[in-house]
Amino acid sequence: AGELRRAGTPARVLPVLRQRREVADQSGLTARERAENLSGALEAVAGAGRLLAGGRAVLVDDLMTTGASLAESARALHMAGGGRCPAFARTAAAVIAASPMSFDIKRN
Repeated sequence: AGELRRAGTPARVLPVLRQRREVADQSGLTARERAENLSGALEAVAGAGRLLAGGRAVLVDDLMTTGASLAESARALHMAGGGRCPAFARTAAAVIAASPMSFDIKRN
């Protein structure tokens, strides 16, 4: 967010997602198992819709393996916005690194 602001783009970090329930360790799980493990595990904090109103949400992940974490994060944001908030409809993702598994369709 700081880099974006220095470049003239308004941005801020908003920790609007939180874990709703415990999940199993993801290592060794297939893409399907990861998705099942994370299904319903996240929720948006109260007031997330107000915090994100009028902006664009960018989900940030340090390492994308199968995309299950990003998909669950997007689902939680969408549920919080009820499909009405433009920020939820324009959700993007940024990842620092992607595992080769991310591109291996046979394994996913």
